[in-house]
Formats: sequence, C-alpha cells, structure tokens
Amino acid sequence: MHRVSMLDTSLRDGQKSLGINLSVNEKLEISRQLVRLGVDVIEAGYPAASPLELEAVRKIAREIKGVIICGFARVNEREIDCCAAALKEAGQSRIHTGIAVSPFYMEKKLRLTPGQVVDLAVAAVKHAKKYVGDVQFYAEDAFRSDRAFLVQVLEKVIEAGATVVNIPDTLGYATPWECGEMISYIRNNVRNIHRAVISVHCHNDLGMATANSLAGIKAGADQVEGTINGIGERAGNTCLEEIIMALYSHRSSIGIQCGAKPQELTATSRLVSRLTGVPVPAHKAIVGSNAYSGDPASLEEIGPGENAPLEIVAQDDHDLSALETGIEQRGILIKNISITTTGASRATATVTLDLDGNTVTEAACGAGPVDAVFKAVDLLVGEQVYLEDFMLKSVGRGRETLGDATVKVRYGDKGLVVGRGVSSDVIEASARAYANALSKVKTMIRENAAQGRV
Repeated sequence: MHRVSMLDTSLRDGQKSLGINLSVNEKLEISRQLVRLGVDVIEAGYPAASPLELEAVRKIAREIKGVIICGFARVNEREIDCCAAALKEAGQSRIHTGIAVSPFYMEKKLRLTPGQVVDLAVAAVKHAKKYVGDVQFYAEDAFRSDRAFLVQVLEKVIEAGATVVNIPDTLGYATPWECGEMISYIRNNVRNIHRAVISVHCHNDLGMATANSLAGIKAGADQVEGTINGIGERAGNTCLEEIIMALYSHRSSIGIQCGAKPQELTATSRLVSRLTGVPVPAHKAIVGSNAYSGDPASLEEIGPGENAPLEIVAQDDHDLSALETGIEQRGILIKNISITTTGASRATATVTLDLDGNTVTEAACGAGPVDAVFKAVDLLVGEQVYLEDFMLKSVGRGRETLGDATVKVRYGDKGLVVGRGVSSDVIEASARAYANALSKVKTMIRENAAQGRV
C-alpha cells in the first residue's frame, strides 16, 4: 500500500489567518500535539520574518523530536542562513525555499526574467543544501505557469539538490481534474522527478482544496500539505483532518494510506481552535460538533471490518476544565469583576487585572455589562483598539455548559487580532477574550519595537 507523507503548515501558512498571533509556547504546544497526531513534517515557521518567529522555530527544533522540522525561507541567502540557524538543533531538518514561476508573477511581482528566476531558484537550493540534506522547493503560482518553463525549473532545482518539489495552487482556483492532470504531467515530463518527492499545497478559495489535494495524491503526489481546521489566509488551506479521514475511510479501495492517527484529530482540532481563537463551525466536516449528531442507523452500510469515520474521531465530550483554563493570558489575567446595573441599558463594571505582575483596578460605564467591562479593560491596558466582532456561544451540555467568547479587534494598521476566553460566567468569558486579544496586541508592539519599527 502506497504511503503519503503529511506536512502540517498550521504554524506557518495557517498563521496568515487574520488575527492569529501565536506565542512561542503556544506553537510548541501545538507541535507536541501534531507529533501525537502522527504528521511527518511540521513547518514550524518563517524564521527571518521576526525575532519571535526565529525563537519559535529554534525552540521547536530543539524540543520536538520524531518528525521533520521544516523552516521557510525565500530565495535569499540571508533568509536561508537564518532558517538554517533556527533549525540547527533539530533531529531531522528541512529548508523550504522557492520562487514564483508564472508569467504574471515573474513580471509584475518579481520584475524578473524567466532566466533570472531559474538562476535564483538553483542558487537558493544549492545554498540551502550547504546546511541540510533535505531541501523542499516551492514553485509559486505553478498552475498559471508555462508548462515547459515549469518543467525546466523543476529539473534544474532537482539537479541542484532539491529532495521535495511543492506544486502549490497559490490562488485556490484550480479544480480536481486540473490538479490530477498537473501532477501526472510533472511525473511524465520532468526527467529526474524520480529523485524527488512531489508535494501538493492547495488553497480553498473555491472550496475545493481537499478535493484538489486528493486528486493530486491519486495522480501520484507523495506528500500533501495542509493545516488543522483549514486555517490560513483568505479562504484557508487544505484541511488536514479531512485528508486524513478521507484516506483512512477509503484506504482499502484506493491503496493509499498515511501514518496519522484519526483518534487524535478531535484533540488536535480543539487545541488549535483554542490557541488561535478561531472557532470551529458546528457544521465543519470531521471535527464540527454536528458531525457527531447523525442517526447511527445511517452508518449501517459500512462494510464488515470497516469503522465508520466518525466512530474513530468522536470523543465523549469536551474536556471542559482544560478548555476553561488552557487559554494563555500572556501577561493579563482577570482577577475580579463586579457589575452594577442601572435600568436595562446602563452598567458599571469594576475590573481588577493582574497586568504584567501588578494588580490594578479600574471602573467604567457602558451600554450593558460586557461593554462596561471592555471599557474598563481598555483603561487598564492603555492600548487603543477598535472592536470589529464579538461572538459568544455555549460549550458542553446541561449545567456544566461554559460560555465561549471570541473577539476580533483592530489595532492601527497591524490588522485583526483574535482573542478567546472561556468561563462558566459569560461576562468573565467575554472579559478573558478581550484581555487575551489586548495581550496579543501588546506582544506585537514589543516585537515591533525590538525590530526598530516603532
């Protein structure tokens, strides 16, 4: 049976989702769970992007063993040097570098000739090869490239030492039949393709990332890339949990398998959701709460010896205590909240925070308890943000139900930041979510200051 490798890029490409700003320790926690899930490669980040990214990749490389730790770098010697330094302590390391290959991107984005692109691609692979034996090359916007030129680039980088060639659907506009045809074309026309692994990396702009990835696998791709819960920029990436369950459910008929453990999918999904602050929709395939609510009689057609997919994934219930205590507050901890109301629409909130080790208290009035709490936290933290979205839902069943709050705030030109909080008290859950978001804003400010950008 053919085995396909799983590359998880939740910590690199997935973090491009609006508002996701993971700390070093949160990235490390997700990495540990990815090892339990059984992925083959963890793309830990983009070390040259910031000191925080560099430290995160370095710490993951040092502490996470049993999988390949991959770092991202553009075709730039300084970035490749930085990536290699971050991966130095990894048990198994890979550098992922590449460049755009479509006529539009080469002309408008890179302002380079095709010959210059080939030269840069080859030089980058050779430079990365000085540090690691495993080098992955991505051909950005491959699906809009000239096929003959794409073949030329792939042959050159494989000759230079690339061990994996990544064929991304950068814009998420490809269809399954196009993906299958593309991988078949590469297998049949790149003369030295037998020396490299073909990887597929799909985006979900037309809602077909999973289908496209499966089509690529069926056509001969040896590695598939994705993120947990499909997080990523724009409409997101291939949902790795969907790929894992599709391969598991149909392993006997298609003759393809992966090494991931379906039993770990729910725990992995919930952890990523909790730490990123991005909720999983109830109707989400495989890991959504409604995925477990069907009539068991509808599963009777599963053949002898086969497990129904959701019997493998489903857990009895949420670990509510872990959910309530597990969201890192990053220097801001809600210690006490007192609410008084005047009529139906006015409230005063007195909030006490542990702010970077100091206990501080402030009161504020607002149009209801939650608004008053947010204004009091604003006064205490001292960062001016604009509240873009606030969502509150219940988690669990019966009297043990928790309030699960998610906020999205905008800080200057830095984009959206997501915060999440959970508590048996919905006002406290809301306060925790808001404090969690402001903590991330403060982290961004410190990071920018360290880089001389403030």
